[in-house]
Amino acid sequence: MIVKIKCPKCDAESSISLIDPSYQGPYKCWKCRGLFSIRLEDNKLKSCDPLSQEEFSKLMEIEALKAKLRRK
Repeated sequence: MIVKIKCPKCDAESSISLIDPSYQGPYKCWKCRGLFSIRLEDNKLKSCDPLSQEEFSKLMEIEALKAKLRRK
């Protein structure tokens, strides 16, 4: 499923392809490079909070570990 997200900082629209209708994790705007923590439910954006580079990096590490554990 493809979900459209509009950046709260620069209003650029982007698309994310998801398997599940719900997602919570990091998001980086392709245009302004703004960093956010997003929450999607039923393929709709429910929250979008700004993050620092440090917070974003930590969330990316967590997502990578989750993906690695799913593959095993």
